[in-house]
Amino acid sequence: MIEELEYDGVYISGGVMANTLGLPDIGLTTLSEVGQMAQQIAKMTKLPAIMDIDTGFGEVMNVARTIEEIEFLGLAGCHMEDQINPKRCGHLDNKGIVTVQEMCKKINAAVKAKKDNNFLLIARTDANASEGLEKTIERAKAYVDAGADMIFPEALSSENQFEAFRSAVDVPLLANMTEFGKSKLLNYDMLQNLGYNIVIYPVTTQRLAMQAVEGGLKHIKEHGSQEEIVDKMQTRKRLYEVVKYKDYEEFDSDVFNFKL
Repeated sequence: MIEELEYDGVYISGGVMANTLGLPDIGLTTLSEVGQMAQQIAKMTKLPAIMDIDTGFGEVMNVARTIEEIEFLGLAGCHMEDQINPKRCGHLDNKGIVTVQEMCKKINAAVKAKKDNNFLLIARTDANASEGLEKTIERAKAYVDAGADMIFPEALSSENQFEAFRSAVDVPLLANMTEFGKSKLLNYDMLQNLGYNIVIYPVTTQRLAMQAVEGGLKHIKEHGSQEEIVDKMQTRKRLYEVVKYKDYEEFDSDVFNFKL
């Protein structure tokens, strides 16, 4: 659906992958778990897919292996953050941050591990809440020197902070427009005018889906039937269009031989 609506790419959120497993976003997922989910998404679209690798699933050697694995799985890029473990969602308070030197070692390992020069290595910094904007910018510059292709400044609190960050950092920047967080929700044109290169909406689709699912479950519990909310559902016909059911007729006419 993202591809059909002509977005430029697909973002695969670490928080969403954790939530999909029934877990909070605190670094409990493993490389094999998120790698499998990300591969399933990336292989179903022609669009480039970027994934969240949290803190890299370990230390320097683990980071190198993570990059090798996800590049092999078909991802176009990833972002790695400078939090300590256990990590937190980027828009919560009291996040712990590793030293600049530790993060630079991880970035350098990731750069050495990637095989494809087009693989996009994004360094995320969560330092703004604890260290302030000036030191966060200093970190970003160090991460660029270590080899990051792009910087993701998490949880900037105002339009002025987005603007100041853009003025200070030369490489491409990613903006996170997550709901219910610390950042003001800036629209696409505003972010483009501020000079940001990628904007992600990491949990938006899950929140939309889960709100609808919860409402539907409550309705069925109360009324004993879904008849009155069928008009709120994606139709069977539309689902089959999305998964290209009819296309499989080319291989076997017995697969799609019915009318909706």
